[in-house]
Amino acid sequence: MNRYVKTALLAGAAWSALSTFAMAQDAAPQEGASSLDDVVVTARRREESLQDVPVAVTAVSAETLANRGSADITELARSTPSLTLNSARGSNSTLISFIRGVGQQDPLWGFDPGVGLYIDDVYVARPQAAVLDIFDVERIEVLRGPQGTLYGRNTIGGAIKYVTRRIGDEPLISMRGSYGSYDQFDAVASIAGPVTENFGVSASVARYLRDGFGTNRNTGTEHYNKDVTAARISAEWTPTDSLFFRLAADYVKDGSNARHGHREFTPIPANEYDTFAGAGDKNEVETRGISLTGEWEANDWLTLKSITAYRDGTTRGNIDFDNQAAPILDIPAEYDDDQFSQEFQALMEGDRWSGVAGVFFLDATASGAFDTVVGLANLTTLTSGSVDTKSWSAFGDFSYDLTEQLSVSVGGRFTHDEKTGTVFRQQYLGIRSPHFGNAAAVPLGVPRTNYTDTKEFEEFTPRVSVSYEMTQDLTAYASWGRGFKSGGFDMRGDAVLYPNTVNGYEPETVETIELGLKGRLFDNFTFATAVFDSSYEDQQITTQYPAGATVASVVDNVGSSSIRGWEFEGQFRVTDNLVLHGMLSYIDAEFDEFLAYIPTGPLNTTCPTLVGCFVDVSAQRDFQNTPEWTGSISGTYTHNFSDGSHLNFTPSAAYRGAYQQFETAAPLLDQESYWMYDASAVWTSASDRWTVALNGKNLSDERYKTGGYNFPGAITGNSIIAFYGAPRTYTFTVGVKF
Repeated sequence: MNRYVKTALLAGAAWSALSTFAMAQDAAPQEGASSLDDVVVTARRREESLQDVPVAVTAVSAETLANRGSADITELARSTPSLTLNSARGSNSTLISFIRGVGQQDPLWGFDPGVGLYIDDVYVARPQAAVLDIFDVERIEVLRGPQGTLYGRNTIGGAIKYVTRRIGDEPLISMRGSYGSYDQFDAVASIAGPVTENFGVSASVARYLRDGFGTNRNTGTEHYNKDVTAARISAEWTPTDSLFFRLAADYVKDGSNARHGHREFTPIPANEYDTFAGAGDKNEVETRGISLTGEWEANDWLTLKSITAYRDGTTRGNIDFDNQAAPILDIPAEYDDDQFSQEFQALMEGDRWSGVAGVFFLDATASGAFDTVVGLANLTTLTSGSVDTKSWSAFGDFSYDLTEQLSVSVGGRFTHDEKTGTVFRQQYLGIRSPHFGNAAAVPLGVPRTNYTDTKEFEEFTPRVSVSYEMTQDLTAYASWGRGFKSGGFDMRGDAVLYPNTVNGYEPETVETIELGLKGRLFDNFTFATAVFDSSYEDQQITTQYPAGATVASVVDNVGSSSIRGWEFEGQFRVTDNLVLHGMLSYIDAEFDEFLAYIPTGPLNTTCPTLVGCFVDVSAQRDFQNTPEWTGSISGTYTHNFSDGSHLNFTPSAAYRGAYQQFETAAPLLDQESYWMYDASAVWTSASDRWTVALNGKNLSDERYKTGGYNFPGAITGNSIIAFYGAPRTYTFTVGVKF
């Protein structure tokens, strides 16, 4: 069906629903219905009611996360429309995120994510250690669609905002301990409160331990275990009524064993979490961050804000791609990164207008090295390099109320990026290169890749929206926005197999038209729904394939695609004691053009040369990590006891449609549709001092794939491996506050 016909049908359905809802709103409210509190978000860098924001936003409070028993941010994908969040293939704590079909699966240094992650307004440039465990949190916001104006740094798919708790006026000490399946043991302790009238401090530390879901049958060690330490500290100072400062720091260390996946090609271990890997089990990820935020309320209409931050991280680990004892296809690797960012904002508000303007600067370096060990050929390919990024941008977004019901917002961002890439690729005779401990390895010829280059990229990303308040509780909006993700250099590029790799790749852009409706009906039903149509241009796609006795990589701007869809989420208070939550999303994503590189001569009649060329294979490609349908339903029932305590019971069911791991179908790796069932029971004492919780996850013990590698062929040992989500688990938690 033609793209525009599909979009018209979706828009027609949405506006038909709009009319129905509008008429329903005029009806008399139900007697005894409870009013739902307004949700306040900062999706536009200023506090606003969720109903008034012309952006598709899901906001999840700390209370809701606790009722669901959410352990880390990847669980948001079970209840948020059009969202995919997973640990990266071969990783325990590296985040892979997609929103509305747009993201980046490859966490290699130098590749930018397509969904921006923010911790208290600080942009996190690298995905390592970004699978954030949930503690010391106030709320999490998921912004869907390109956020190229206010969150312009690589947010073409959207943005995820992790907002931590501010320090309150009263001292608070809280502790919680958990024990669960696979000898899970978690401990979290926090202390916060004022030291003087205008100065307060807080500190939180968390320790997460769990045995593995499986075993490395070659070494006997745990596989899919967890060994994480995390901490956050902050200090807040309010010297005057108009000045506020916050100094915050965070630390994460992941010492979980290397995750090698499960071999899908024979021989197959019976347990999906077992492996025969012989590459080694050592793995360590460590990240640190510090930020200083200052706010000055200059007058009644102007507030100035500064956000200064520094982060760095290291990763040391390996993945056994063949999942066998011999080094048939092993990848030891190391990553290092650091970033400094500075942002200045001016937040303004008048009688009929409001807005924010500012500038942003980022200076970041990402570097690393890895070996591609092909044991059957006694050959190792070392790949190493770095990417230095200097980026600055200026942005603004302003809203004006034309009437009491109609408002218009206009924004834009200009971004300038300068990237310097260094790529080195050398083959050696021997198992592992000198960089990874084999001093006897012999260089095989001259380096296959050895260059340093600098490229500059500039883009203006505007956004326009119109909001109309149909009634006091019902708002419709229409928006058009553009997102931009910077170009760069392929760190795996082999200049012998693909000479154009030295030229790097260009930026990609997304333009999205969105129609939305959000609000409240009958004082007990809140909802948000939207239809969208996105045009995705110059999409950056990584293709890896066996090439002789090594693995080759091509990163190119393959062409264009069209993405359109529909999203709905709502909350219905059935009684004072029962609240239902639900979401449903549909995505129709297709490539309009996909120019694949054919590296070995005339494999296609449209490719007459013997040195490789590009062929449009859009008819044979589909989006990765983008199920057509996702949905969920849950309910929270509250039982109040006579002593003043209460029990919240929250069962849930989440559906995820079939999806591919890569743009090219891989039958052994692609995931069929499945359901996920969870349930949580949380008892809270009358004084709110004690909590006792029992959480069950994946109660049907579904086995579902979250990632994979696909390297068929004799020389690579038919290395087709999959990584799986967690099996059925139970967790018992006790918490106390002082």
